[in-house]
Amino acid sequence: MAERDVDLFVIGGGSGGVRAARIAASHGARVMVAEEYRVGGTCVIRGCVPKKLLVYASRYADEFEDAAGYGWTVPEPSFDWPTLIANKDREIARLEAAYAANLERSKVEIVKSRAVLEGPHEVRLLATNDLVRARHVLIATGGWPHPGAEIAGIEHVISSNEAFDLKEFPKRILIQGGGYIAVEFAGIFNGLGSEVTLVYRKDNILRGFDDDVREHLRAEMTKRGIKIVTHNIVESVEKVDHGLCVSLSDHESLTVDQVMFATGRRPNVAGLGLDKAGVHLNDKGAIKVDAYSRTTVPHIYAVGDVTDRVNLTPVAIREGHAFADTVFGGKDIKVDHSDIPTAVFSEPEVGVIGLTEAEARNRFDRVDIYKTSFRAMKYTVAARDTRSFFKLVVDGTTDRVVGCHIVGPEAGEMIQLVGIAVKMKATKADFDAVMAVHPTAAEELVTLREKAASYVREAAE
Repeated sequence: MAERDVDLFVIGGGSGGVRAARIAASHGARVMVAEEYRVGGTCVIRGCVPKKLLVYASRYADEFEDAAGYGWTVPEPSFDWPTLIANKDREIARLEAAYAANLERSKVEIVKSRAVLEGPHEVRLLATNDLVRARHVLIATGGWPHPGAEIAGIEHVISSNEAFDLKEFPKRILIQGGGYIAVEFAGIFNGLGSEVTLVYRKDNILRGFDDDVREHLRAEMTKRGIKIVTHNIVESVEKVDHGLCVSLSDHESLTVDQVMFATGRRPNVAGLGLDKAGVHLNDKGAIKVDAYSRTTVPHIYAVGDVTDRVNLTPVAIREGHAFADTVFGGKDIKVDHSDIPTAVFSEPEVGVIGLTEAEARNRFDRVDIYKTSFRAMKYTVAARDTRSFFKLVVDGTTDRVVGCHIVGPEAGEMIQLVGIAVKMKATKADFDAVMAVHPTAAEELVTLREKAASYVREAAE
């Protein structure tokens, strides 16, 4: 059994852990990263990146169809799932190699092994049984799909992990869930030609998003042929000769080729030896951390989804960078988790930042709402029945734009740029002062003049 000393041991080679390792090494720290699967983590290997590639693929069906309106004669297109998956795999392998190369250039040692804590400063590498002593430890093991309650036939159900590597394309698929992953995969499989049923236990998809966004997206998804069944859950799945028979809680049943659960993810903390090191979890099973990502053990830190703060890749990266700059770079950096822009790569796409209308009305004495819905210019000639939606939520007392919500093509790209203005506390007057770029969809953000609604909170007696 070998024993070594390092300044920083990172458990998990995902986006947050890799960024922390590279920045710490740039400050002169001796750094080791242990990853038991593939360097790159959820986002690169089985999350954001392969998902976006599949989203791109799914949108070509509309492009082929819309081309006719612009004078193009396109032969009847055909789609080959194995080709897409093989090309996706090649790109993911390239990115994984790039991640590893960047770590090596930063003089970070990569160990292909599961790592567990043996004590406050000791980490065991299970592949070799080596023990490493670390001055600081960073836990960045992310999250893992959670299927929910145990049901009959759960062994026939896949998660998003397996969806990326299906050998055969399902002609009929049922997806349970109503969050990012569920609605994104519903759009992917629908666009590629599947008959899609989305089952969700609550009243509407995308819980936590603005109600207008939720209603608009649901309507658009329904128009595309996705069947959305709410107030329901899957109670059992049975393998039959012609597929999988799914029984729902309303006593309805349907037969599909594949069942996918996207019912949330949980912090990936099992078997890490946290109790041996004295690291505490919160009531949701996530690692408890302070504003500096420090756990209940002063020299052990955690970033990313394993802390269940804001579960987005860029947040994990920012947290990892801040940790390394603070601990090894002599700086004092806390991550600001407010006003984080985010996108849902559904069809149509969603981009949001800031407060929903309901949140703003609970927080401010006066709230002004500006919104519009329209058919994008591209779709007028193509005769496609889909509409975009834009909404600004404004603090009526200060005129500050406190929320922006977009549904439509390139919503993710737009919200990244709008995010700068919202983060800088721009007012509605600042938006109005910007010249429109015409003809674009984004010009709606600076040409919304008439209030759709204005709310004044009554003073408490």
